[in-house]
Amino acid sequence: MRFDVYTPLLVSLLLPLISPVIARRVAPALAARVLTAAAVLTAAAATWSLILLTTALLGEAPPVVREAHEDGRPLADPVPEVIGLAACLALVMVVWRVQRAVRAERRTRRALRRLCEGHPRDTELVVAACEVPQAFAIPGRPGRILVTSAMLGALAPAERRVLLAHERAHLRHRHGRLVTAVTLAAAANPLLAPVRSAVTFLAERWADERAATEVGDRDTTARALARAALSARPGCALNFADRAVTRRIAALQTAPPPSLWPAAAAVLALGVGAALFAADATDDLVRLLFNALT
Repeated sequence: MRFDVYTPLLVSLLLPLISPVIARRVAPALAARVLTAAAVLTAAAATWSLILLTTALLGEAPPVVREAHEDGRPLADPVPEVIGLAACLALVMVVWRVQRAVRAERRTRRALRRLCEGHPRDTELVVAACEVPQAFAIPGRPGRILVTSAMLGALAPAERRVLLAHERAHLRHRHGRLVTAVTLAAAANPLLAPVRSAVTFLAERWADERAATEVGDRDTTARALARAALSARPGCALNFADRAVTRRIAALQTAPPPSLWPAAAAVLALGVGAALFAADATDDLVRLLFNALT
């Protein structure tokens, strides 16, 4: 346990370092999936490691441990007490951050759903009369696409097709679930914040590629992104940010990235490895307590 329990924390440092490379070189759909899976596994393993580390605080509290001391049986602390205290404090922060992230996610979902109230359930596209160019994919049953009249007015007919195809891709491939999962993982483990940024970017790149495939023209897709970016406030439509949209336009002007399965498998192996090491640390702790109490 002395070494295995810290491995998920080490993976939490490695995963953010490689996520930008994976985001650039691996097909967006594959990269988004493996990075999300690895982040969730790593966050869960790191949280469980914190729980294991708090065992240093057990001391004399549990009756079974107290009995072991009274009988003269040795019970060595798995880790120093100061580390257990730090882990306990970290666990409190994990719970607080995850609860806050869940509440924020629910507030956002409710606010977006309210914008579509009053429309028939089978209405996919909702156009709002607004002077601010915006577009959103609103997940749910059914999923909706909310577009403002200003955004539609800023785009040519072919570019509107790109916009709608992009938002449909978000709904069809459930990008909201991926982003939510990696957001909660980053809330539980702040070291994974760069992975969340990478997955958010990859979800947009994934939708860009699907829109380009549906429209059949990568140049038109790139022009639609550029025109919408010039019209929209940062972060409003198609998840625009100056640097991110530049990278997305540049990616559309080249061939789609390959599905590098070995690289994707290596990323996923990091998350699986973190979970396995946490499981091994659990087994070590159980054996230590069993040997001391029998």
